[in-house]
Amino acid sequence: MLLYVDAQYASPYAMSAFVALHEKEVPFRMQTVDLWNGQNREPEYAAISLTQRVPTLVHGDFALSESSAIAEYLHETLPGNPLYPSEPCSRAKARQVQAWLRSDLMPIRQERSTEVIFYGRIGESLSAAAHAAAEKLFAAASALLLTGNENLFGTWCIADVDLALMLNRLVMHGDFVPKHLASYAQRQWKHPSVQLWVQQPRPPLRGG
Repeated sequence: MLLYVDAQYASPYAMSAFVALHEKEVPFRMQTVDLWNGQNREPEYAAISLTQRVPTLVHGDFALSESSAIAEYLHETLPGNPLYPSEPCSRAKARQVQAWLRSDLMPIRQERSTEVIFYGRIGESLSAAAHAAAEKLFAAASALLLTGNENLFGTWCIADVDLALMLNRLVMHGDFVPKHLASYAQRQWKHPSVQLWVQQPRPPLRGG
């Protein structure tokens, strides 16, 4: 298998696919795509990636982009560690969490980019819109995660990675996060396959 990721190793979606592959314990190679210089829009990559984004997984003559689709494909086609809960309602909830985190909370994603996490970048105080998005994030996460629980749905699943990353945008910047949610995010960050991504050597940050 071949996984295309961003050259900065800072994409939360590339990270999610990377973790999913490691959890499945299958050998794979990585190839970087320079998003800064628009390499993802060049014909050679566009011919592989339908959405011209990262990550894209190539498995034989099959290519698939979008991280949640990649996780579902790996979960359904490969043996080994499951990526989603076995119980149908919990599995549907995990997919709901993934879809929500990818489509909402834009003020947090804009004001606390993953450069905060992987490069230590410090931004300005959160705007009113970002504060409102954070409150929405805290309410949803608290409703899903009972205080003290290590994972969302009993056993670890790929949605834990995605939720922890969103929370850690705030935690690692020093913004307020309720203690039980900050503890959850920090525990998830220690997951071995997550740490493999965190420890990737990164080139200097461009653009300031």
